[in-house]
Amino acid sequence: MPSINIIALIILLAILFDFVLNGLSDYLNLTRLQEDLPEAFEGVYDPERYRKSQEYLKVNTRFGWMIAAFDLIVILVFWFGRGFPLLDEWVRSFGYGSILCGLTYIALLVVFKALLSLPFSIYHTFVIEERFGFNQTTWATYFLDLLKGLGLAILLGAPLLTGILAFFEYAGTNAWWYCWIAVTVYMLGVQFIAPTWIMPLFNKFSPLADGELKSAILSYAGSIKFPIQNVYVMDGSKRSSKSNAFFTGFGKHRRIVLFDTLIKRHTTGELVAVLAHEMGHYKKKHIIQSLVLGILQMGFMLYLLSIFISYQGLFDAFYMSRTSVYAGLIFFAMLYSPLDFFIGLFMQMRSRRNETAADRFAVETTRDPQSMVDALKKLSVHNLSNLLPHPFYVFLNYSHPPVLQRINAITYKNLTAEHAKHAEKL
Repeated sequence: MPSINIIALIILLAILFDFVLNGLSDYLNLTRLQEDLPEAFEGVYDPERYRKSQEYLKVNTRFGWMIAAFDLIVILVFWFGRGFPLLDEWVRSFGYGSILCGLTYIALLVVFKALLSLPFSIYHTFVIEERFGFNQTTWATYFLDLLKGLGLAILLGAPLLTGILAFFEYAGTNAWWYCWIAVTVYMLGVQFIAPTWIMPLFNKFSPLADGELKSAILSYAGSIKFPIQNVYVMDGSKRSSKSNAFFTGFGKHRRIVLFDTLIKRHTTGELVAVLAHEMGHYKKKHIIQSLVLGILQMGFMLYLLSIFISYQGLFDAFYMSRTSVYAGLIFFAMLYSPLDFFIGLFMQMRSRRNETAADRFAVETTRDPQSMVDALKKLSVHNLSNLLPHPFYVFLNYSHPPVLQRINAITYKNLTAEHAKHAEKL
C-alpha cells in the first residue's frame, strides 16, 4: 500500500471504525433474540410469525454485513489503486471547463456507486422482501422508479451542484455562505414542491373518501385546532405490504398521508391515534425545529468545507497532484464523516425524544391510549419489527424508541393519570 499522510490516516481509521462499530452493534442486536414472546404481545403475535420476524432480522443483518464488506473493499481498492486521480486525468482530457468537468467527475462516481449497489438492491427487493411476504414491486415499477430518480437527480440535483461548484470556484472567501443561502432556499423549495410535484411521480395520492374514518380524523383535527383540508391515501401496496403514515410539506402543500395497507389493517380509533402522533410533531414544532437544525448543520459543514476544499494535504491523501473544487467536495465529505457520525448520534437521540413527545401528545389529546398501543402492536407484527433490539444498536441506529419502550411509556402514563383521578375522588 502506498504511503499515506495524517489526513488519509484519519479518514481510513474513520472508515474502519464505522465498519467495526456497526458490525459489533449488529452482532449485539442478534444476541438479544429470544424464543419467548414478550408478555405485551401475547395474543397479538402468534409464535410462528414471531419466529419469522427473528429470521427476517437475521437475514437482513447478514445481508447488511455482506454489503458493508463489499463497500469497504471497493472504496479501499479504488482509493489506494489511485482511482481518484486516474478518473480525474481522464475527465480533464475531454477539455471541459472546470464546472462541466466537475459535474462529469461527480456524476461518474455516483453512477459507478449506483451500478455496484444495484445487484444488492435487486436481491433485497425481489428475494429477501419477497421471501418474507413484503414485496409487491414489479420489475417494471422497480426500473421505472430508477429512471424517475435519475431524472430528478438531473433536473434538481445538477443545478444545485452546478451552483455550489461555481460559488467555490469564483466567489472566494464568500463562497460558503453564498452556498448556504442557495442550499437553504433549495431545501425549503423542495419541502414545498415535494408533496404536490415530486411524490406523485412515484405514488398515487387519493383524498380519503367520506365516511366514518374521515369524519373522525377531521373531528379530531378540529379539536386540537390543526389546520387540515384533507387526508390522503397512498398506494403503498404498489411496492410493499408494510404499513406507515407520515406528514410532509408546509402551508397549503401540507399533507398527512396514510398508506392503503395501514387503513386495511387498523380500526378507526387506531388510525386516529396514528395521525394524532403525526399531528403531534407539527403541534410540538418538531418539523420546523428539525429543518432549522438541518440548515444550521449545513452552514457549519459548508464553512468547514471552505477551509479544506483547496488544502493540498487533503488532495495528497488521495494521490491527487492537482487541486479542484469538485474533487475537494468528494474528499471533504469523507473527512467530515467522523464529525457527521457524532452529529448523527445527537440527531437520533433528539428524534427519539420527539417521538416519545408525539406519542404523549396523541394519548393526551385522543384520550384513547389503548388505541395507540394497539396500533403500535399491529404495526410491529405486520412489519416484522424487532421487539427486543440491543440498547447499543438503538443508540446508533434508531430514530424511534423501541416499540416495547413506547408501549410501556404510554401504559405508565395512563396508569399514572388514572391514579391521579382516583386520588382526586378520594
